[in-house]
Amino acid sequence: MRIHLAKSAGFCFGVNRAVDMVYELAASCKGRVKTLGPIIHNPQVVEDLSRKGVGIISSPSEADKQDTVVIRSHGVGQEVYGELSRLAVNYVDATCPFVSKIHKIVRERSQNGDVIIVAGDKNHPEVLGIVGHSVGETYVIKDEAELLDCLEKLEQIPGRSITLVAQTTFNTNFWKKCVENVKKLYTNVTFFDTICNATNERQSEAIELASENDLMIVIGGKDSSNTKKLREVCSRYAPTYLIETKDELFQLPIRDYQEIGVTAGASTPAYIIKEVISTMSEMLNNQEEELDFAKLFEQSLETEKLYNGKRVKGIVTTVAPNEIHVDIGAKQAGIVPADELTDSPDLKPADIVKKGDEIDLVVLKVNDQEGVVTLSKKRCDALAGFEDIKKAFEEDAVLTGVVTNVVKGGILVLSNHTKVFIPASQVSDKRVEDLNTLLKQEVSFKILEVNEKRNRALGSVRAVLNAEKKAKEDEFWKNVEIGKHYTGEVKSLTSYGAFVDLGGVDGMIHITELAWTKVKHPSEIVNVGDVVEVYVKDLDPEKRRISLGYKKQEDNPWEIFKRDYQIGDVVTVKIVSFTNYGAFATIIPGIDGLIHISQIANQRVEKIDDILQIGQEVEAKIIDINFDAKRVSLSMRALLPEEDQKIVKEDDVVYSSEETQEVSETEE
Repeated sequence: MRIHLAKSAGFCFGVNRAVDMVYELAASCKGRVKTLGPIIHNPQVVEDLSRKGVGIISSPSEADKQDTVVIRSHGVGQEVYGELSRLAVNYVDATCPFVSKIHKIVRERSQNGDVIIVAGDKNHPEVLGIVGHSVGETYVIKDEAELLDCLEKLEQIPGRSITLVAQTTFNTNFWKKCVENVKKLYTNVTFFDTICNATNERQSEAIELASENDLMIVIGGKDSSNTKKLREVCSRYAPTYLIETKDELFQLPIRDYQEIGVTAGASTPAYIIKEVISTMSEMLNNQEEELDFAKLFEQSLETEKLYNGKRVKGIVTTVAPNEIHVDIGAKQAGIVPADELTDSPDLKPADIVKKGDEIDLVVLKVNDQEGVVTLSKKRCDALAGFEDIKKAFEEDAVLTGVVTNVVKGGILVLSNHTKVFIPASQVSDKRVEDLNTLLKQEVSFKILEVNEKRNRALGSVRAVLNAEKKAKEDEFWKNVEIGKHYTGEVKSLTSYGAFVDLGGVDGMIHITELAWTKVKHPSEIVNVGDVVEVYVKDLDPEKRRISLGYKKQEDNPWEIFKRDYQIGDVVTVKIVSFTNYGAFATIIPGIDGLIHISQIANQRVEKIDDILQIGQEVEAKIIDINFDAKRVSLSMRALLPEEDQKIVKEDDVVYSSEETQEVSETEE
């Protein structure tokens, strides 16, 4: 058996730079050092940094004033930089220069109006950071089918420019294939080859090794994107195993192969590669010995002593008010304190278990001198529940839980025996001023990020609400049509109208549609929170705009007038305005009639305001109605005795009322 090590195995430039920066800060920084997420996807390096006092946080809000926060090589979105500045957090930017280049491309091209498409894993921190620098429409695709589907949708709106970039660790061969195929079909796509050269070289060399050897060993963190890509490309040519440390070699059938190739991800330190090679060499030297190393390794785990964090099974032997005793098959007595049984303060030990129950536990503390092992059921439940959390994350499923705590920057929600942190920005689709109002409420949420090493998860209620809102919108637009009636709630008022929630979609009642009479402001008719009956007047599906009608035909003042009034009726009217040819008077709200200057009195009228005043109520007769032109003619003179209806002119010419009416209509 011979071993062939890839020349490119190990840290790339960006990772090496970031790791060195953190080690230097850990040695020189007076305050505490925190990385924004694991500095690299390698648990051994992360654990070593932890021993040197380097902590991990998931958001800037978790940092204290004395902390120095390191932005890892994957980079972050513009929003994170803004939050760091807003919170006045001291930070060091270890973003890989190749990743920073992608940020610059995406930021500039999106500002120019380009649609951005990112080829990569939508949940990978590098991709999340890249997307966070786009100011416009952005999509993430993982394969050629998704890319072509995305481009086909975008092509439906002509004239749109598209920019395509790739995650630095994206599959090189697949990227080339995508570029070749898309260039044949689309002319409005600009490609930026942003896959790191080190990634290209590493993948090319790995493929060459895999094609020449019987077995491939890939060394690196199982959460590392570039390491998983190496396993993917190698597995096409030879059986391939991904391991994190030398200990995993004992579980592999490497003795069955003659030629073995070894490569390592960009986040794998040199000392781990050296340990793996050394262990494989020792196994070669001892291959004549009839030892099944994998079996011995498993046996060593089974006979291992109790240690903190080990999971065991126990049989309940005693249930006391403040603790329970369990038999875990060891020489030490097992004790589970009441506060380690459950997170619920209302439950007593007897409410949870009874004598003879078999329960899963995790070791908290071993005291050999006293012969006691302190165990926890709730933490074991949390570990099991965390698997459900991970599954929900992978399947993008919705979880439910109860808000148990308000902490700095957000809330904690208990779900599947696991507390999930939900940042303040994700607790609702609206701003929540006081997070304490959410305590003990049941909420539905999605998992945005999982930290397996720390058994922590980041959730979002807003993601569920937005998805529900989107579903409601889509359903609404499937069924909406002009003339359809809806019951909605008034959400907001502006100077030009009222916005109404129709069930996930807002429509607008223009101010002219609120009433048949003139309205100065919508608040004269409706208020926020009012439930109103509306109908669809007009639709713009492309812009997703809806114009609503509110005023009813039966309230039309002309319909009321037509029903209740006719020519010859005598009505009491209120003078509302003057013109040089007469006075307008309100008959009913929304209907004004004209009293022509010749119909005011039986004498020549020089100035109308000598006889009438604004606001004055007078008796008048309806002498003409034109419904088509929406005009009503009134006469005060027609109510005088017949002999007094004639107008006496200054030249003593006398006109009859009928002649005067003809004159007035001509002038009008």
